[in-house]
Amino acid sequence: MYNKVILMGNLTRDIEIRYSQSGSAIGNTGIAVNRKWKSATGEQKEEVMFIDLTLFGRTAEIANQYLRKGRQVLVDGRLSLDQWTAQDGTKRSKHAVIVENLQMIGSRDDAQSGASNYGSQSQQPAQQYNAQSAPAQPQQQRSEQPQAAPEIPTIDINEEEIPF
Repeated sequence: MYNKVILMGNLTRDIEIRYSQSGSAIGNTGIAVNRKWKSATGEQKEEVMFIDLTLFGRTAEIANQYLRKGRQVLVDGRLSLDQWTAQDGTKRSKHAVIVENLQMIGSRDDAQSGASNYGSQSQQPAQQYNAQSAPAQPQQQRSEQPQAAPEIPTIDINEEEIPF
């Protein structure tokens, strides 16, 4: 079985952080991702999806420290289904992504421009954090070190499947 999700988009809200009884950090936020395509009539269409993210440990703490609403990020993780019973007794559920790796895209200034920068690639180096290890260096020292480009997965697509 394989459960892997890779998303790039803008944060829809600041990180909400709390701590478990054992002292481990748990962060919650959301990401907005979009898809653009041409319809059969040639009309340009766009679909925006809002997805909840959950971060754990040092990744949650770093995200809380450096990320704000509007900041562009690249995350990968796994899809989970949260289920609960509401106060009125109805059963509820929602899908969320448990973040395993987080990469900050662009600079801090990009967060101020928010959605106007949505979908554009920045030339600034990206900072990457994952649930297993997180750098303990200050940000100024990290930016001096070369960063590897994120690995882009290859997709096997039949040419007949392409709508244009």
